[in-house]
Amino acid sequence: MKDSHGRVIDYMRISLTDRCNYRCIYCMPADGVTSLCHSDILSLEEIERVVRVAASMGIKRFRLTGGEPLVRKGAVDLVRAIHETPGVDDVSLTTNGVLLPKYAEELAAAGLSRVNISLDTLDPEQFRYITRRGVLHEAIDGIEAALAAGFDPVKVNAVTVRSLGQDFLAFAKMTIDRPLHMRFIEYMPVGESAGSHGCGWGREDVIPSEELFDVINERAKAEGLPTLVAAGDERPKGWGPARYFMFPGAQGTVGFISPLSRHFCSECNRLRMTADGKIRPCLFSDVEYDMRAALRGDGGDEAIGAVLTEALGAKPDDHHDKVGTERGMSQIGG
Repeated sequence: MKDSHGRVIDYMRISLTDRCNYRCIYCMPADGVTSLCHSDILSLEEIERVVRVAASMGIKRFRLTGGEPLVRKGAVDLVRAIHETPGVDDVSLTTNGVLLPKYAEELAAAGLSRVNISLDTLDPEQFRYITRRGVLHEAIDGIEAALAAGFDPVKVNAVTVRSLGQDFLAFAKMTIDRPLHMRFIEYMPVGESAGSHGCGWGREDVIPSEELFDVINERAKAEGLPTLVAAGDERPKGWGPARYFMFPGAQGTVGFISPLSRHFCSECNRLRMTADGKIRPCLFSDVEYDMRAALRGDGGDEAIGAVLTEALGAKPDDHHDKVGTERGMSQIGG
């Protein structure tokens, strides 16, 4: 499928739930957000139906997100159903990793090919502060479980926040002797138009990727390490906009995702579906199309296809420096 700007759209991110077992400071306030009613959330059967229609229209790759997708009962069965859908090439998952020791092998057997694990610090005390309830070793155990299950690639995503003082070199060094792909993501203003539902986003906390690249190299040189070089053919498989580098001879890579300092809208290849069945053509836009109404109406698969087509036609060419959306990240699905 192509949008009105000639971009090939072959990727959909699907949020399974707005619920999460963490309360990360950049994602939601300490007491969480008001959870959607059960009847407002798409059933797994409804999600499967959307996938079937989307795949028939040219969407080949699907990523399951949340909240935390693995808190949704039946997530493994959904992975299997999507994997077996004609036209689907790849199924992946974004998770905080806590439940991967329990589910990684089942997910791999069901057809999940890759995982992205969110991890914003390697300091146990800071991890507790950021997540408000998490224990660092649980996330580390999740990374180990993902590697043991054979997912390829295993990516680790860190949101970079200046005021947190994260140890970025420690993250980058994880890629030297293990096949991990570390990605640094600029802190985005998502939720109540940059207020981030009380999470306190501000431009002063954004670390542009170019600056971060220099910081990592400076600290690497200070420790006697080589500096990062372009990853080239060593870059991991994926469908996103990250730019990848690596330490010479490393098993993994270091990537940078720059939604604020370097718009990659011209490369955008995706649609998003929220847990309550709204199709979002753009992360930074509150324009949504009601898939749930189509699923529960009398229009059949044609109505589902019509919503996808309408959303596709509404994808903007760029977000033109617009920052902030009314929904929080846990509600959008990333």
